[in-house]
Amino acid sequence: MRHRVRAALMLIACMGASVNAQDIAVHAYVDARLVAAPDTPSWTQGGVGKTRYGSGDDGLQFGGAAVAVAWQATPSWLAFADVQFQTTDRHTLDVIESYFRYRPVSTTPWRASVKLGVFMPPVSLENDAVGWTSPWTLTPSAINSWVGEELRAKGVQGQLEWRGERQTWEMSGALFKGNDPTGTLLADRGWSVSDLTYGLGSTLRVPDAYARVFGDPDHTRYHPFQEIDGRWSWYGNLAWQAPGVGRVQLMRYDNRADPAAHTVYEGSADVFAWHTAFWSFGARADTGAVTWIVQAMDGNTRIDPAPGFGVETRFRSAFLLAGWNRGAWRPALRVEHFSTAKRINGSTTGRGESGNAVTAALNWRPREWLRITGEVLRVIGDRSELKALGLPTHVNATQAQLSARLLY
Repeated sequence: MRHRVRAALMLIACMGASVNAQDIAVHAYVDARLVAAPDTPSWTQGGVGKTRYGSGDDGLQFGGAAVAVAWQATPSWLAFADVQFQTTDRHTLDVIESYFRYRPVSTTPWRASVKLGVFMPPVSLENDAVGWTSPWTLTPSAINSWVGEELRAKGVQGQLEWRGERQTWEMSGALFKGNDPTGTLLADRGWSVSDLTYGLGSTLRVPDAYARVFGDPDHTRYHPFQEIDGRWSWYGNLAWQAPGVGRVQLMRYDNRADPAAHTVYEGSADVFAWHTAFWSFGARADTGAVTWIVQAMDGNTRIDPAPGFGVETRFRSAFLLAGWNRGAWRPALRVEHFSTAKRINGSTTGRGESGNAVTAALNWRPREWLRITGEVLRVIGDRSELKALGLPTHVNATQAQLSARLLY
C-alpha cells in the first residue's frame, strides 16, 4: 500500500504546514449501491462478462471512494493528486493521477503550460467529475471504461492555447513511458462497460479461460502501467471550444511499444509490450437543457510472441450520450457500439466481437452533497472466439444499480 500512494503523498508533503486553506481545493466522494447483477461471471471474477458486477454480486455493494486534492502553490504552479479506494476487484488504494502543472500568467491571447507526473491522456469528454467519474451515469462508455483500466501517461505534457473572444484553440502533446501493456484487455477480453478505474500499483485480471490456453495458472494478473521496452510513447491532441456552442477534439495516441518485448510478472506469466495506436474523436454541445456528447475511437494493438508470428487486434467503438443539464432531476441516455477483429500474420481470422450497449440513468441531487442515481445497463453482442474455449459466444446481460453517493 505504501508504494501505491507514494506519488500522491510526495505531492501533499510538498504543501507544507504554512499553506493557506484558500489555496487548496479538496473534492471527494464515497459510494454505496444496491446491485442486480447479470448471471455471467464478470471479468474481474475471471469470467468473460462485460459489466463490473457478475454472478453472486446481487445486493449491497461498496461502489468506491476517492479524494482529489489540488494545491495552487503560486499563480503559476499547481500540484494535483487523485487517490481512489475500491473493493470490487481487489481491496486497493491507488493513485489515479499525480502531477505538477506550470502555467505562467498570460496577458495575451496565447497561454502555455507544462504538466509533469502521472496523468490521464485527454481522451474523455464524459468523465470530468471527481475521481475520474461521470456526472451523467454510474457506468461510463466502453471507450472510457478502457481508458480508466489501461491508459495512463507517466511523463511530460505541453499545451499551447489561443484564447479569442468567441473561441479557443488548444494544441497539446506528451512524451511518456509506463504504458506498454495497454491493449492486453482489448485483445484477450474485449471491451467492457464498467466504472472501475485502476491506478498506480493496480493489477488487472486476464480471463481464466485465456490464461489456461497459454499455459498460465488461473487468476493471471498483470500491471498495466509498467515499462518493458524502454521506448518513449507519445500522443497529440487538437481541440476547439466556444462558449455556448461546444467543444470538438481530435487525438492520436501511439505507445510505440516493441511487440516482441516482454517481461515476467510475479514469476508466472509473460507480459508483452503491446504496440497500441488509435485515433479518438469527441464532441460536446449544449442545446438548451440537453447536453450531447459523441465520441469515436479506432485503433489496433499488436504483439509478436514468436519469430514470424504476429497477432493484431483491430478495435473500434462509438457512443452518443444525451443528458438533461438543469434542475435536481437529471436523466441521461447513452447508446454505443463496440467491436474487435483479430488478424494473425496479416490474415483475417474471422474471430472477434461485435456488440451494443444502452445505458439509462436518472440522477437526483436533493442536496449539493448527495447524489442518488438509478441506472440500467443492457449489453448485447457476440464474441466468436469464445466458441474455441467452450464458452457461449452470445452476450445478453442486464445490470441494474441504485447508488447513494456522498460528495464533498
